[in-house]
Amino acid sequence: MNSKLLNKKRIAPACEYCSHGTVSPDGKSVLCPKKGVMRYNSSCRRFSYDPLKRQPKMPMELPEFDLTDFEL
Repeated sequence: MNSKLLNKKRIAPACEYCSHGTVSPDGKSVLCPKKGVMRYNSSCRRFSYDPLKRQPKMPMELPEFDLTDFEL
């Protein structure tokens, strides 16, 4: 698969969301059949983007307003 998202934005390759890698049991590294044990943010030339492994960022929580915030 191409290393571009569906909306054509370029992503930085990382073993964390590579189709070849698997997260290690301790959750601190990625096990790669091509290169061995790798760090999350590292990558190699065999990087293949897997969109199902990418975790979206949580949306920001909006502050709560009351009526006094909208008075003049």
